[in-house]
Amino acid sequence: MGKHHITEQNIALVVDDDPNSLSMISTALEESGMSAIVARDGQTAIELVGRINPDVILLDAIMPRMDGFETCRILKQGAQATNAPIIFMTGLTEPDDVLRGLSAGGVDYITKPVVVDELVARIGIHIVNSKLIQTARDAHDLAGRYLLAFDTSGALLWGSQMAMVAFDIAPSDNSALQNWLKSCGQKPVSQIAPLRVDGFEFHYVGISSTQEILVKLKKSTGESNEQTLARLLELTSREAEVLYWLTLGKTNRDISAILGLSPRTVNKHLEQIFQKMGVDNRTSAAVVADRILHM
Repeated sequence: MGKHHITEQNIALVVDDDPNSLSMISTALEESGMSAIVARDGQTAIELVGRINPDVILLDAIMPRMDGFETCRILKQGAQATNAPIIFMTGLTEPDDVLRGLSAGGVDYITKPVVVDELVARIGIHIVNSKLIQTARDAHDLAGRYLLAFDTSGALLWGSQMAMVAFDIAPSDNSALQNWLKSCGQKPVSQIAPLRVDGFEFHYVGISSTQEILVKLKKSTGESNEQTLARLLELTSREAEVLYWLTLGKTNRDISAILGLSPRTVNKHLEQIFQKMGVDNRTSAAVVADRILHM
């Protein structure tokens, strides 16, 4: 099988009750540069989407208990509906079946047996389209809600109405915020961790064309990164610690030394983490955990 390439940080959720199909598709996606998470039934898929933010969902139409059509409807309805494009995979090819999948909220339909080249190509197109739409939504959300703008010296210039109501910290008196704002202008967005202070989180958005430092303001949950991972992924405290250090690029040997654990114990924790997350390697686990921490 030739190697394909999408984007390394993209996450695919593959939902199929057939273990052979799951294995074949997830392996192909991993080879294409994606991180694959797997689920054997619709309910598990719904729970996973509630905890992570996949870029695309590949959904088998015919499954026991809850079929793919019902799963799709649930994933696409309500305030917590996923923005991820859903691609159906099935042996059904009747026009009524195709229409049923699209009516449930799917964006595409792949017939089994799956042709890997075609699947990867279609996934790439749908992810790009979805991200363009989501970028527009995010921009609209930021413009109307919790956006603040600072100059390069750290002085507050302006903010949306809701942000100004929530923001009651005088920047000139807050050294932590001042130092954080200085770092914002010197590194890419992806390298700036959120600042947590006085019950708020400051998330660096970018620099405008007029050199204003744009910051999204959120109320802080008060949780540490490890606590967030433990809560959302149903991990033990120790498993969450191991996973967090994994997201920072630490090797098993590093994690062993940092946490005072034997390498064997670290490996056992990783096995449990992979099982709970529905992934089969450390790269996928780190990508998913990093996505959760930056949602």
